[in-house]
Amino acid sequence: MKHIPALLLTFAFAAVAVAEDLRIGLIGLDTSHVIAFTKIINDPKATGPLANAKVVAAFKGGSRDIPSSADRIDKYTETLTNEYGLKLYPTIAELCKNVDAIMLESVDGRPKVRQAIPVIDAGLPLFIDKPMAGSLADVIFIFDYAKKKGVPIFSSSSLRYGKTNQAIRHGSIGIVTRAEVHSPCSLEVHHPDLFWYGVHGCESLFTVMGTGCQSVVRRTTADGKIEVVGTWKGVQTNRIGIFREGKGYGGKAKGTKGESEAGGYDGYAPLVVEAVKMFQTGKVPVGAQETIEMFAFMAAADESKRRGGKPVTIQEMIEQARQ
Repeated sequence: MKHIPALLLTFAFAAVAVAEDLRIGLIGLDTSHVIAFTKIINDPKATGPLANAKVVAAFKGGSRDIPSSADRIDKYTETLTNEYGLKLYPTIAELCKNVDAIMLESVDGRPKVRQAIPVIDAGLPLFIDKPMAGSLADVIFIFDYAKKKGVPIFSSSSLRYGKTNQAIRHGSIGIVTRAEVHSPCSLEVHHPDLFWYGVHGCESLFTVMGTGCQSVVRRTTADGKIEVVGTWKGVQTNRIGIFREGKGYGGKAKGTKGESEAGGYDGYAPLVVEAVKMFQTGKVPVGAQETIEMFAFMAAADESKRRGGKPVTIQEMIEQARQ
């Protein structure tokens, strides 16, 4: 499937799914997700899209300056090669020659922009696990480059596919006027504060609120936790979406037709299925604009902190990143 013209991509992906098992490659073996995702996809009892897909190869990757990467990568690599029979390739370019699709799993967001480029150049559909990149500028570049090359990509946390989030997304409480979600938000010094783990809660927030966030204010709660308030444009009055640092995953949402719990976690499988479906069809489940806006929300939270809690617009952050 290398070097296929953009207009033929969807047909090519569908043809691979019909003709033979979809061969999936992994980039970055330094997160527990590589074990979890491989176990789900390679399950001999898998049904639906996963029945015709298999993780077969990987590029090891890794980041020496992040302990959670350096301390775990060898263990995860050993599990994948010994228990699941994955073949390791010395470069991403070589990996791409031997698979049909890529899951970019590096725990560190910073190298993902340079890791994504050879995948996109090879014309392979690409799923990028959280965080999509180490900066908003890199997120925008990856999407722009993939669009230029006609390659389908998407990035998401598994929280997007929680049952309550998806129900709200599809109209269970009408138009959401206010949502409050929480998730853990451990920090990593090389990333904007919310990119590392707060991205999970932000993914829930944007799943239920959708696009249209106008501005962001970051605060610190009385107990020292992060709170980020976003203002979304509404038809009559503004809509409000709030992320809070907290224990576990959860929240609530209020809409024009009622109220609901929100922000729950229901495992990795729904996300994995969506990634494999995209590999097979070329149809992207989450639009670039929504993901860009979500990362702009998180970047704006840091900027608001730098400005002493003043509002920061999403448009300003995106314009700065594009420069």
